[in-house]
Amino acid sequence: MWRWRRKQLPFIIFLAICFNIVLSPLVYASTSQLEARHTYALVGLGIITLGIILYLFDVIFRPERY
Repeated sequence: MWRWRRKQLPFIIFLAICFNIVLSPLVYASTSQLEARHTYALVGLGIITLGIILYLFDVIFRPERY
């Protein structure tokens, strides 16, 4: 049971990012401030930034694994 709860946080973050990828073009299309490709570029940068942050936190708190 504890392992499922521990693995649940990355799954929730993944679902939130996927939801953002689906929802953000709709929001930006209704406001017509950004083009769709700019929206996807921003979402991609957000995913990359989040991945780097998670990796660096892992390296800082568990350096013996690297």
